[in-house]
Amino acid sequence: MAKITYITKEGESMVFEATSGSLMELAVKNKVPGIDGDCGGVCSCATCHVHVAPAYYEKLEAPSEIEADMLEFDDNVNEYSRLCCQIPVSDAVDGITVSVAN
Repeated sequence: MAKITYITKEGESMVFEATSGSLMELAVKNKVPGIDGDCGGVCSCATCHVHVAPAYYEKLEAPSEIEADMLEFDDNVNEYSRLCCQIPVSDAVDGITVSVAN
């Protein structure tokens, strides 16, 4: 089971646990403000843009070319930007913190 912390644009911390799916699916299920997941997780809308805490960013697989292209057109991109629909829930992300970017 992985424990995921979301930080909203208002600075509210929301913590959830999951065993499967993606960080976007978990956020949408729990109504995290600012993570809409309009495309359902197929990497075509960037409504799940987050900034991954630096300590965890390097532990994730690099963004795919499609994800990197989507992020190019989004606001608030930084070196820790990811689309959370592309981050699977697993033991590897246990303890991760992501901040809503949009």
